[in-house]
Amino acid sequence: MSVVTESRLSYVDKQGRQHRFELSPESPRVTIGRAPSSDVAFTGDNEVSRLHAVVEWIGTHWTILDDGLSRNGTFLNGERITGRRRLREGDSIRIGSIRLTFQEIGAGPDEATRVASELPTVRSLTETQRGILLALCRPYKHGAAFATPASNQDIATELFLSVDAVKTHLRALFAKFGVEDLPQNQKRVRLAELALHSGVITERDL
Repeated sequence: MSVVTESRLSYVDKQGRQHRFELSPESPRVTIGRAPSSDVAFTGDNEVSRLHAVVEWIGTHWTILDDGLSRNGTFLNGERITGRRRLREGDSIRIGSIRLTFQEIGAGPDEATRVASELPTVRSLTETQRGILLALCRPYKHGAAFATPASNQDIATELFLSVDAVKTHLRALFAKFGVEDLPQNQKRVRLAELALHSGVITERDL
């Protein structure tokens, strides 16, 4: 039986009041900012940009994204972030003068290990599939914060394959990594993330 997890953002405002914002995959994009229209709005804090950061559900977990949206930056556990970071139970997020805590009730401590054990390994991939993953992840070399996965045409050119062949191999990889049910615009990003996080593709490979 799978464990149901409940996720939320909690924070204490300047008046000392506790606030909780429940997160649900059914509303996968949560905006944080000074604009009154933000899902989590800090209208009285001038250190907060109108659209400061976005908390987003990507496939199996919550992430926080600051793609240069904010003037003063978003800090995760004391480190200023660029681009997207995965959120884990107990993470501290500082936006302006507000400190939020990400809470994930029901997530077991071995969740990351369990997910990793279910992912394909280097040995379970064909040489061509690993080559396609490598080309897909190439833009992430040196930890590039704003990288996006390589296009089908770029992969085809690098590996001397047709674009149709690349699409066929990618479909097989989407299935192997369990991302085939994600929206089309998220599949490639998630596949690249999983390939890098699982160690199938390493920084040295790139």
